[in-house]
Amino acid sequence: MSHESSLPLPRLRIGVVGAGRVGAVLAAALRAAGHDVVAAGGESDASRGRIDALLPGVAVDKPSAVARACDLLLLTVPDDMLGNVVSVLAHSGALREGQVVVHTSGRHGLDVLAPAVALGARAIALHPAMTFTGTEVDLDRLAGCVFGLTAADAERELAASLVDDLGGRPMWVPESRRALYHAGLAHGANHLVTLVTEAMELLAAAGADDPAATLRPLLTAALDNALEHGDAALTGPIVRGDVNTVRAHLDSIRAEAPTTMPSYLALARATLSRAVTDGRLTALRALTINDVLDHAAATEDRSVRRTT
Repeated sequence: MSHESSLPLPRLRIGVVGAGRVGAVLAAALRAAGHDVVAAGGESDASRGRIDALLPGVAVDKPSAVARACDLLLLTVPDDMLGNVVSVLAHSGALREGQVVVHTSGRHGLDVLAPAVALGARAIALHPAMTFTGTEVDLDRLAGCVFGLTAADAERELAASLVDDLGGRPMWVPESRRALYHAGLAHGANHLVTLVTEAMELLAAAGADDPAATLRPLLTAALDNALEHGDAALTGPIVRGDVNTVRAHLDSIRAEAPTTMPSYLALARATLSRAVTDGRLTALRALTINDVLDHAAATEDRSVRRTT
């Protein structure tokens, strides 16, 4: 994590293309920091609603008009659309030399902005490591948020200043590591949602009236411990080598909540590997648990083949 110093930014005319959950919030935060949000582009009713709520008075226009109107263009479109949006704007003459073009994709670095750079624009990749609701609630959450930054040397100070104005902290990510950086965030956050949802389904099947309330204290403690201690925070039947408990889990899941079996097996194997690596589980006991997992996976495969 880098905390290199940055100078205050002059007042910038900012345009945002793709006023989704991220774009509208970041534009609102920059507006609150003293910049002038001059135009926003958003076609859906949800985007226009966010513009009305978070950027009242800001003109809504087509992307090319937004780009022409601003000093700093904030591109907050989906990853797979980003390259095409940059190319269209560049080829239409909407981008210009000296203009700052910033995207918020976690996966992409500077390569995707090459058409803009070819015109003399200043390119920055700026990704907030946070999940967004697209409401004013997010504005307070930006305080201390880490932003994954990629920029050429000439733009590093500008990029750091933008993060300062957003209330965040910079993390410099090399171009070649952007996808890895984003994978770490997605694996931790997106897959966590899937994991928690499946855990709630299992508890509901077990008769819990409020699965979320049942899990909240446990998951909060587990997350805090994992962030603080890493693998040392691991608890449960696999780390303890409780083979019969793991087998009972698998039998119950197969009978009552079979859709959660694939993820249980995958995460059980990953947990098993980490427990062996850090020496908390003997190789012999791990082999026994692995055989149980293999048997469950084979049973699952036979079941799938019978239903297809």
